[in-house]
Amino acid sequence: MTHEVAALPAGGLWRDARRRLAANRGAALALAALTALVLLAVLGPLASPWGYGSLDWRHLASPPGLAHQHWFGTDRLGRDLFVRTLAGVRLSLLISLAASLVSLVIGIGWGATAGFAGGRTDEWMMRFVDVLYALPYLFVVIILTTLFAPGSILVLLVALGAVGWLTTARIVRGQTLSLKRREFIEASRSMGLAPGAILARHIVPNLLGPVLVYATLIVPQMILYESFLSFLGLGVQEPRASLGNLILVGAREMESAPWMLLVPAAFLVVLLYSLNVLGDGLRDALDPRDH
Repeated sequence: MTHEVAALPAGGLWRDARRRLAANRGAALALAALTALVLLAVLGPLASPWGYGSLDWRHLASPPGLAHQHWFGTDRLGRDLFVRTLAGVRLSLLISLAASLVSLVIGIGWGATAGFAGGRTDEWMMRFVDVLYALPYLFVVIILTTLFAPGSILVLLVALGAVGWLTTARIVRGQTLSLKRREFIEASRSMGLAPGAILARHIVPNLLGPVLVYATLIVPQMILYESFLSFLGLGVQEPRASLGNLILVGAREMESAPWMLLVPAAFLVVLLYSLNVLGDGLRDALDPRDH
């Protein structure tokens, strides 16, 4: 027995997805928390009297408090942890979003080309992906960041993005193999449309749903990788602040100044949790089997 999927009018899939996402209480709360966190990271430092690099010699490793206006406390140098944590959230998000964008662009281009071309081209392209898959991801990133300017944000971004596209390529290839057998693709071929034009006009736009879902899942993965590398001393370096190196400094001071660890760790947990819950909600909202 076959099951027919009801056709939605143009734009109906996205309208229905927005409605389903809004009805998902967990995803809606995660989106609200993520929006509030981003706004706080951007606008929060403006409310503090302390600058990013300001040193308060009277309050070294001071606990959180309102009297001295260090709301999250200070580190060993007297720098305001509120401002530095929010700066760390901004930098971690920017690096992770940029690395995710790089990996998505490479993955979409590679997977769509392989799936649409088929035959030996598809076979060789995906064998190359399989070979890269056999390499430990983080090990490769660590080697790249160690060989090419450790601590460089650009090198870290390129290393994360250049190795993180493999799963995207596989997902996109599978979707492309399914799409290229559809009637509208055959009609485009019969009209003499070039393969590149078919990919750009028909294949890639129809991949946006699965790619959007995967993007919400790859961003927290990139944030975790960036934080881990910064924790190892291979990512963002002092005096810049990222969640990873703030947690590294906080771990060293955990016994005498626990707030230095708890504050950035709490922001990292909320950020990762919100992104993962939002990704699950988007996946459910865009799942064609539920329409």
